[in-house]
Amino acid sequence: MTSVDALHREDGYDPFKHRQVEKPNSTIGTLIHMIKGSLGTGIMAMPLAFKNGGLIFGTIGTIVICVIYTHCVHLLVGTSQKACKKNQTPVLGYSETVHAVFSDGPTKVRRIAKSTMGFVDVMILIQSILTCCLFLVFIAKSLHDVIYNQLDVDWDVRIYILIELIPVVVITQIRELKYLVPFSLIANALLISAIGITLYFILSKPFSLDNRNLWPEWSSVASFASAVLFAIQGIRYVLPVENKMKHPQHFLSSLGVLNIAMAFLISLYTITGFFGYAQYGDKTEGSVTLNLPSENPWAESTRLLSGIGIMFSLGLSYYVPMDIMWSHIHSRLSQKWHNWGQIIVRFTMLVILAAVAIGAPEIGPFVGLVGSFGSSTLAILIPVTLDVIFRWPHGFGRMKWLLWKNGVLFVFGLFILVAGTYFSVKDVVAIYQ
Repeated sequence: MTSVDALHREDGYDPFKHRQVEKPNSTIGTLIHMIKGSLGTGIMAMPLAFKNGGLIFGTIGTIVICVIYTHCVHLLVGTSQKACKKNQTPVLGYSETVHAVFSDGPTKVRRIAKSTMGFVDVMILIQSILTCCLFLVFIAKSLHDVIYNQLDVDWDVRIYILIELIPVVVITQIRELKYLVPFSLIANALLISAIGITLYFILSKPFSLDNRNLWPEWSSVASFASAVLFAIQGIRYVLPVENKMKHPQHFLSSLGVLNIAMAFLISLYTITGFFGYAQYGDKTEGSVTLNLPSENPWAESTRLLSGIGIMFSLGLSYYVPMDIMWSHIHSRLSQKWHNWGQIIVRFTMLVILAAVAIGAPEIGPFVGLVGSFGSSTLAILIPVTLDVIFRWPHGFGRMKWLLWKNGVLFVFGLFILVAGTYFSVKDVVAIYQ
């Protein structure tokens, strides 16, 4: 029985019927946001992940890791919906779900409910803000490379960061997920087009598997797993998007938003990683677009399409941290100043992000460090922990198989946490050597 079935099985409070979303998002719009939430620059690094993982292990490992992530999203959303029913609350965000579950849990975890809620908010904020900085740098570098290769104009990347702020100021002022759907749709179309052109170049030439790794070195397994999880996960978007749905019961159903989005993304990520490494082998770059011939206009267009696609996705990326920050600010302002307050807060934060991007354009390794820590914690460890606490002590099925299953997932999350953080620290240290 799914969490949605359990939610509606008993009479009583139905949070779905009590949701009063002023501008709800359609099921299709939610699907577009879910795909965009996980489809980003990480897909272009999948061939490098397969270089570390090998073709056979990489294929199996990518599918397994993505299925684990999908299951953990089911745990998070399902627990949130059940907590809404139990607490008779229409919606709960990520940190609010953590607080509700810990507050109603065993005595020993109740005392840390508030601090755990704050920890989740801080983790989401840091990861979201640094990712936005990374996106600003990525857009600028993409524009720089295209213009330099085509026009031989070598402006500093920082100049492009300032130029891109003109459209980004407008995009980041959009506050409703419903109005961000067209932007996510355009971003998805541009990124998928870039991936399609990339795959065309990858598959247009014959390749041999003779000199390709089929299995990883033991020392590379952790790096592979961390890269795949960081590339595919978009956990911070899940509950904000689900909470804005017109028909939230369509999110976790068998052919619902989550399963359809993840099935599409798993296929896309696996195909790109497998054939990208199969074609370029040991020459595989950190972003597979760098392996494409720069003198070819179509190959060059992948960088431009990716950069513009990421720019259009900034609205969704910006939504989550602004939603958290505004929830702590709006109560301190009178209602008549809310509109101007939103404008000022969003603009000020963008200026800060741009300043960080301009001051540290090589921010990638630092994002990877926070991402490796945040990905495992937010996407695996906390959803599993919430499910265990909510079910405690008698809701684990025959022979407590659900508890054993969650234990295995927790150990896997710890492995990603330790290993991913270790390799990210090495990358950061390497910058200053």
